[in-house]
Amino acid sequence: MYQAIVFLPLLGALIAGFGGRAIGAKASEYVTTSFLIVAALLSWVAFFTIAMGHGEMVRIPIMRWIDSGAMSVEWSLRIDTLTAVMLVVVNTVSCLVHVYSIGYMHNDPHRPRFFAYLSFFTFAMLMLVTSDNLLQMFFGWEGVGVASYLLIGFWYKKPSANAAAMKAFIVNRVGDFGFLLGIFGLFVLFGSASFDTIFASAADYLPAEGAEAGDAVITLFGMQLDKAHALTGICLLLFMGAMGKSAQFLLHTWLPDAMEGPTPVSALIHAATMVTAGVFLVARMSPIFELSPDALTFVTWIGAITAFFAATVGLVQNDIKRVIAYSTCSQLGYMFVALGIGAYGGAIFHLFTHAFFKALLFLGAGSVIHAVSDEQDMRRMGGLRKKIPTTYWMMIIGTIALTGVGIPGTLIGTAGFFSKDIIIESAYAAHGSAAGIAFGLLVIAALFTSFYSWRLIFMTFHGKPRASADVMHHAHESPMVMLVPLFILAAGALFAGVVFKEFFFGHEYAEFWKGALFTGAGNEILEEFHHVPLWVKLSPFVAMLLGLVTAWYFYIRSPETPKRLAEDHRVLYQFLLNKWYFDELYDFIFVRPAKWLSTFLWKQGDVRIIDGYGPNGVVARAQDITGWVVRLQTGYLYHYAFVMLIGIAALVTWMMLGSAF
Repeated sequence: MYQAIVFLPLLGALIAGFGGRAIGAKASEYVTTSFLIVAALLSWVAFFTIAMGHGEMVRIPIMRWIDSGAMSVEWSLRIDTLTAVMLVVVNTVSCLVHVYSIGYMHNDPHRPRFFAYLSFFTFAMLMLVTSDNLLQMFFGWEGVGVASYLLIGFWYKKPSANAAAMKAFIVNRVGDFGFLLGIFGLFVLFGSASFDTIFASAADYLPAEGAEAGDAVITLFGMQLDKAHALTGICLLLFMGAMGKSAQFLLHTWLPDAMEGPTPVSALIHAATMVTAGVFLVARMSPIFELSPDALTFVTWIGAITAFFAATVGLVQNDIKRVIAYSTCSQLGYMFVALGIGAYGGAIFHLFTHAFFKALLFLGAGSVIHAVSDEQDMRRMGGLRKKIPTTYWMMIIGTIALTGVGIPGTLIGTAGFFSKDIIIESAYAAHGSAAGIAFGLLVIAALFTSFYSWRLIFMTFHGKPRASADVMHHAHESPMVMLVPLFILAAGALFAGVVFKEFFFGHEYAEFWKGALFTGAGNEILEEFHHVPLWVKLSPFVAMLLGLVTAWYFYIRSPETPKRLAEDHRVLYQFLLNKWYFDELYDFIFVRPAKWLSTFLWKQGDVRIIDGYGPNGVVARAQDITGWVVRLQTGYLYHYAFVMLIGIAALVTWMMLGSAF
């Protein structure tokens, strides 16, 4: 069963990728989608067997991979509760995206290639989450990077799509450099890349509290580090990889540009695959991170700043997909705050619920774009509520889940209400040095999230139509093949929270995770989590209401107010509209100097010196010599006779001089 879950998407990708022309577009769609449906159903069976049941961790050997000296790596599948949760998330969302894409990509001439890429993307993520060692994880890690490059740049004739694909690939290489160094560091410390070996060794690795730090065990960037500092450095390097994949502050710039790919790709990247990889990495390595409080504090800071930063940028974006993209970036910040304070179950719970409502929002946005002739600017929409009512209500469900609509202290609430509030309340209950500030930033981010989410709804579906009469006339509801996935995701967005909250981060916490996560810190926070003050429980609820009311006033009651505010605070508006000018800053610091240096080396080093004095120089001198020699070959007899006379005279002169000496 587990082999089928992982390798069915790969089989579908191979059939559609190499046999798409032979079997046709329809067959490619049906083969890949059918395989994903089977994989999704089997994933739920695995979830109820391993996570919800009493099944123990399963390890399934596939083959020997590397056997060199001290390094012995076996390719095997590790199925525990954390893996089972990720299998459900990845395969369920991917399955629905495949079904949705049958309708959305109906007119695209390259559908076999698209579905092959989708299935390969899914396979790479499955390899990542089922990995039993760090090298196998890195294989899946790089696989999702390659697949995202192919899918973001799927419409390769668009320069903007090619640029976005390159940007995502390059920014992720920065993070991957840190991840690789972290893997090397762990191998140096523990002599293995296997999770079981690393975790078992790490439990007794650090000196006892109060004991001397000991000698240096590793040299990192020229610094001699003892055991404690070595673990901190390695955790920071691992987190650097997570920052790139999960688009955290400073390495976030690729994520909004990834919207250049088809909308189903955006749903898959943001809800189930690429961006969740970083969260999964830190959760999987939680036994290591728990040994470094400094690294966890840094994770908390970055998560809180990301949640706040992305929410501020989302306030003013006008592209419907970019608004949702910055929402993803912000929600990932919530997850990393939970990881940083030790509430690992809360982080994965939010990842789980987020997959449903974020996929719902992206696919709903795709339905809107499909209805209005591929328009994405919300300023050219409006009044679509009656034209596409089903899509409207699906977007409403996604929005109330994202903003966390629910009644505190009760079981009434959407999926996002339970998972996001768990993180906010856990941040208040935690004792870390960054937890208090993180709590404040997360509440502010919740306010901003509510505002920009309802702004999207009001600008897109309410008010007077701002599109042309022709566009509004042809606006139509999506076909059922695109709507059915929305219905399924809507059910998850509404009920996944209340159904599973006690398992992920509640009374069934320890029994549910069965050691798949480090549960020590989680148990401590869980005890205090239930005793936070009432005002803490109410704070995200109040923030949600304030955001909703403000958005209603700005875009329904008084539409001229946002324009006036933008004009009165033009500097702040431009600052947010231009995403805190990170792209411009990176362009000035990295891109332009790199271009200047490469141009200099090309023209001066390659063309002028290497080519000038190398191959081109030799060729030029040979041409000069042959050109001079050619001039001697005139074809006139008297020229040759004259040369012969000169030769005879030279020979006689040489003989005379030789005899004289």
